[in-house]
Amino acid sequence: MTPTRTIARSRVQPAALLGAFTSFAACAALAVFALAAPSAFAAGNGNNTGTAVDEQLAHGAYLARVGDCAACHTAPHGKPFAGGLPLDTPFGTLYSTNITPDPTSGIGSYTYADFAGALREGVAKDGHRLYPAMPFPSYAKVSDADMRALYHYFMHGVPAVAQDNRADGLRFPYNVRALMTVWDTMYLPKGTYQSDPHQSVEWNRGAYLVEGLGHCSACHTPHGMFGQEQAFDANDNTTFLSGGTLAGWYAPSLRQHPDGASAAAVKAGLVGYLRSGRSADGAAFGPMTEVVDHSLQYLSDADLNAIATYLTSPPLRTQFNAKAAPATGAAGAADTADATAVALRAGHVSSTGALLYLNNCSACHRSDGTGAVPAFPKLSGNGLVGDDDPSSLIHIVLSGSHMPSTASAPTPLAMPNFDWRLNDQQIADLLTFVRKSWGNHAPAVSAEQVQKVRATTVSAAR
Repeated sequence: MTPTRTIARSRVQPAALLGAFTSFAACAALAVFALAAPSAFAAGNGNNTGTAVDEQLAHGAYLARVGDCAACHTAPHGKPFAGGLPLDTPFGTLYSTNITPDPTSGIGSYTYADFAGALREGVAKDGHRLYPAMPFPSYAKVSDADMRALYHYFMHGVPAVAQDNRADGLRFPYNVRALMTVWDTMYLPKGTYQSDPHQSVEWNRGAYLVEGLGHCSACHTPHGMFGQEQAFDANDNTTFLSGGTLAGWYAPSLRQHPDGASAAAVKAGLVGYLRSGRSADGAAFGPMTEVVDHSLQYLSDADLNAIATYLTSPPLRTQFNAKAAPATGAAGAADTADATAVALRAGHVSSTGALLYLNNCSACHRSDGTGAVPAFPKLSGNGLVGDDDPSSLIHIVLSGSHMPSTASAPTPLAMPNFDWRLNDQQIADLLTFVRKSWGNHAPAVSAEQVQKVRATTVSAAR
């Protein structure tokens, strides 16, 4: 089978705001691939003939990291930025293109105007329209100075690779690129990012990164029937970054904040998570793993703090309310959690889901659902476990995942896939048990929901 990546790239977590970031983990691809080593994408690795220290080249390389360009434009075991990665979409399969400076198969013949037109307007040098799997609606906000640095890097800091682009496999009528003219007219925002004079310099920097090169909205904002994002900033709306489901992954709202936690504590936890892919509640998994692996861990402390400042600010703030416990209250919920743990330890199972958990999950996540953080995320009180949309929870049980490998946390501990071991009804029973145990109070999962996500993962893996 050919590994593929879906257009949904999600960025998520378990518990409250960190629950919106750790457990899902970005963009929502189907799997995390081993790309080239970080040094392969370093500045000065190509045909640069300038001075030893080229500030614009280094800045362009950094911006390419921020935009996570390598994730889509580098195929598994392929050469950096040479394209060829299958992108599974609801409309068929796209293949990422060669963006190395090769003059024939890459972008070596692009002028700066051609390059900026592709990134901001979705129009290639020859005039054909790009599909929004390339997040040009977000890249439209990139400043002229940053756009020129990116152009300089891709022309002088990336090795040219002669590799032809693969033909896309979209279904009719989505394969008619001319229709993108209508899409662009209806949905493409215009203009670079404009600073908000009522906000701080740090806040504006965070907004610029999140709304622009970081393209967080591509996964974390609901999409319309034609794949368009329903909002591109937080101005006068509550839709932006409010969560969305793509390709079998649910990217939860980034507007949620833990009840009772101080803003400083939330910000510090978020910065640590973005840097390492770990938090006090768990770790990044699924598509978020590659976002941390190849992008976020390389951002400067100043930029990570700016992103956290923006995401925890009042314009995006929505009070987080955990799933309400029944009338028994906190003491009753604790008693229920204890009773569940005691029963599992004794081997007393009252449901199929409990038996499946005991046989498949308890060794790592424990009979009391507390896991062994940071190695194994806890399931009790986990934001992902309690979410109304169980897509990501189903997806990770089916496909498995592994943690990112970062400088501060290099061990990529893994969870195996269970798609071969458990059928749809068994996974539904298992997850229903998890979502209703140890104080969790989330809706049951159905076999039909599991089947829907399984079909998506099978399609993406072909």
